Amino acid sequence: MATESSKTSPVIIITGTPGTGKTTHAQLLADESPVPLKHINIGDLVKEKGLYEEYDQEWQSYTVDEDKLVDELEPIVARGGVILDWHTCEIFPERWADLVVVLRCDHTKLWERLEKREYPLKKIQENNEAEIMQVVLDEARGSYPTEIVVELKSEGTEDLESNITRIVQWINAWKADRGMDEAKAGS
Repeated sequence: MATESSKTSPVIIITGTPGTGKTTHAQLLADESPVPLKHINIGDLVKEKGLYEEYDQEWQSYTVDEDKLVDELEPIVARGGVILDWHTCEIFPERWADLVVVLRCDHTKLWERLEKREYPLKKIQENNEAEIMQVVLDEARGSYPTEIVVELKSEGTEDLESNITRIVQWINAWKADRGMDEAKAGS
């Protein structure tokens, strides 16, 4: 594992209930970041690398093999410079994260988003209930130091732009705290 001081780019986890805008945020952040950041969509990685135990027909999702997933990610995360995009975060070791962003969305907007994705009703209901009960936020707060967990509203384009600006400001502060100049940060 790279030591904290040797990483030239942070590790950022963007998490939230399905439909809160994780992938959109992660892609835009990777494009606008002042340091190189690689966006890793965990759901896609699980499928591509076969990091699952089975496919659950009822929930229309894969049962992730968490040990295989963490083993796959360890060398990538050790270098820093990644955005991990997934609906949960508690399986990622605390030492990995420099910032954990939990996206939140009004449950009625979330319901509409999940309907547009053609999720089964049972899956929409479960995800909507999880958002109302702030399951992902509680998970993040229970798994990482409170000072690195940030809750951000994600209900529209204004929120998206504001959130990316805020995270970019955080990255600039992260660089400054480590005495990194532009040349070093881009290496």
